[in-house]
Amino acid sequence: MMLTQNKNFTYTTTGKKEISVAKAFIANVFSWMFLALIITAATAYFFASDPKLINSLYNTQTGGMSTLGWVVMLLPFGFVLLMSYGFNKLSAGVLSMLFIAFAILLGMSLSFILLVYTQSSIALTFIVAATMFGIMAVTGYTTKIDLTKFGSLMMMGLIGIIIASLLNFFMKSSTLEYIISFIGVLVFTGLTAYDVQKLKRIGSGIEFGSNTARKLTIMGALTLYLDFINLFLFLLRFLGNRK
Repeated sequence: MMLTQNKNFTYTTTGKKEISVAKAFIANVFSWMFLALIITAATAYFFASDPKLINSLYNTQTGGMSTLGWVVMLLPFGFVLLMSYGFNKLSAGVLSMLFIAFAILLGMSLSFILLVYTQSSIALTFIVAATMFGIMAVTGYTTKIDLTKFGSLMMMGLIGIIIASLLNFFMKSSTLEYIISFIGVLVFTGLTAYDVQKLKRIGSGIEFGSNTARKLTIMGALTLYLDFINLFLFLLRFLGNRK
């Protein structure tokens, strides 16, 4: 998900005050992102460890999803659309609750990976994803190079991934899946740097503590959260060992 620039404010020249505000804004964004990741991980573990709960979503014998499983799988997309298009109308409190609910739903939908992959490979993938994400986040925050054109290129790659994934849903090609996963790792690694730089610019041009700033904090956290989750899932296809 890409964070849309709010047309109601403009960026200011960078000074000590703007840098301080940007740091505080970014710190809040990452705090919300980490909170969402913890909620997602805890929810996934909770559902995967209870046979009754996991069977309410997936049939562990046939591998198929139940009606509730499909609802849980698709509902997060609705939450993202609601938060994105309702940004101007929804309050910061409502956006926060929607974000937390989104993290819970995604944890439920991702609980299946704990049944498919070994815990050691999941842990290894998480460490690798966190390392790559951290390096690119620092790069995006510290670089003086404008990553706008680079971000546009990454978005084109993301659109290509979506189209290829839809095609492969019917083709079921393992080779195409491998290519999609490889490109996915590159795209979301690049998007991490681009999104962090964009959030830094937004943070330097807002009134810290305002309602708009609080809402942008949630949307920024959602953006980075999705970058990390997608990076982790694409890496899992390479590093994950199936049970």
